[in-house]
Amino acid sequence: MPLTREQKERLIREYRTHDSDTGSPEVQIALLSERISQLTGHLKLHRKDFSSRRGLLKLVGQRRRLLDYLKDTDLEGYRKIVEELGLRK
Repeated sequence: MPLTREQKERLIREYRTHDSDTGSPEVQIALLSERISQLTGHLKLHRKDFSSRRGLLKLVGQRRRLLDYLKDTDLEGYRKIVEELGLRK
Protein backbone atom coordinates (compact mmCIF):
# COMPACT_ATOMS: atom_id res chain seq x y z
CA MET A 1 0.00 0.00 0.00
CA PRO A 2 1.52 3.35 -1.01
CA LEU A 3 2.10 6.21 1.40
CA THR A 4 -0.91 8.41 2.01
CA ARG A 5 -0.83 12.05 1.00
CA GLU A 6 -0.67 13.14 4.64
CA GLN A 7 2.26 10.84 5.41
CA LYS A 8 4.16 12.12 2.39
CA GLU A 9 3.51 15.77 3.24
CA ARG A 10 4.60 15.21 6.85
CA LEU A 11 7.85 13.56 5.79
CA ILE A 12 8.58 16.27 3.22
CA ARG A 13 7.97 19.01 5.80
CA GLU A 14 10.21 17.27 8.31
CA TYR A 15 13.21 16.53 6.06
CA ARG A 16 13.18 19.32 3.45
CA THR A 17 16.22 21.56 3.17
CA HIS A 18 14.30 24.69 2.07
CA ASP A 19 10.67 25.78 1.65
CA SER A 20 10.02 24.46 -1.87
CA ASP A 21 12.13 21.30 -1.50
CA THR A 22 10.43 18.06 -2.49
CA GLY A 23 13.17 16.06 -4.20
CA SER A 24 16.41 16.45 -2.29
CA PRO A 25 18.21 13.23 -1.34
CA GLU A 26 17.22 13.73 2.30
CA VAL A 27 13.51 13.81 1.43
CA GLN A 28 13.81 10.87 -0.95
CA ILE A 29 15.65 8.80 1.67
CA ALA A 30 13.00 9.58 4.29
CA LEU A 31 10.17 8.60 1.91
CA LEU A 32 11.93 5.38 0.93
CA SER A 33 12.59 4.52 4.59
CA GLU A 34 8.92 4.90 5.44
CA ARG A 35 7.90 2.73 2.49
CA ILE A 36 10.52 0.12 3.43
CA SER A 37 9.19 -0.09 6.97
CA GLN A 38 5.64 -0.56 5.66
CA LEU A 39 6.72 -3.32 3.29
CA THR A 40 8.68 -5.03 6.05
CA GLY A 41 5.54 -5.16 8.17
CA HIS A 42 3.57 -6.53 5.23
CA LEU A 43 6.13 -9.26 4.63
CA LYS A 44 6.01 -10.35 8.26
CA LEU A 45 2.35 -11.24 7.70
CA HIS A 46 2.69 -12.55 4.14
CA ARG A 47 5.91 -14.53 4.12
CA LYS A 48 5.41 -16.01 0.65
CA ASP A 49 4.76 -12.71 -1.15
CA PHE A 50 7.87 -12.81 -3.28
CA SER A 51 6.80 -9.99 -5.59
CA SER A 52 6.65 -7.58 -2.68
CA ARG A 53 9.95 -8.93 -1.39
CA ARG A 54 11.57 -8.10 -4.72
CA GLY A 55 10.10 -4.61 -4.57
CA LEU A 56 11.46 -4.21 -1.05
CA LEU A 57 14.94 -5.19 -2.19
CA LYS A 58 14.77 -2.67 -5.02
CA LEU A 59 13.75 0.08 -2.60
CA VAL A 60 16.56 -0.82 -0.21
CA GLY A 61 19.06 -0.65 -3.08
CA GLN A 62 17.72 2.71 -4.21
CA ARG A 63 17.98 4.10 -0.68
CA ARG A 64 21.53 2.73 -0.41
CA ARG A 65 22.53 4.53 -3.64
CA LEU A 66 21.00 7.79 -2.42
CA LEU A 67 22.83 7.45 0.91
CA ASP A 68 26.12 6.84 -0.92
CA TYR A 69 25.51 9.92 -3.07
CA LEU A 70 24.69 12.04 -0.03
CA LYS A 71 27.78 10.74 1.76
CA ASP A 72 29.97 11.83 -1.17
CA THR A 73 28.39 15.27 -1.58
CA ASP A 74 27.32 16.33 1.93
CA LEU A 75 28.85 14.35 4.78
CA GLU A 76 27.11 16.36 7.52
CA GLY A 77 23.73 15.90 5.84
CA TYR A 78 24.45 12.19 5.54
CA ARG A 79 25.28 11.86 9.24
CA LYS A 80 22.21 13.87 10.21
CA ILE A 81 19.75 11.84 8.12
CA VAL A 82 21.24 8.50 9.26
CA GLU A 83 20.91 9.55 12.89
CA GLU A 84 17.36 10.90 12.51
CA LEU A 85 16.09 7.84 10.67
CA GLY A 86 17.95 5.38 12.87
CA LEU A 87 19.75 3.68 10.02
CA ARG A 88 22.73 1.51 10.88
CA LYS A 89 25.50 3.27 9.01
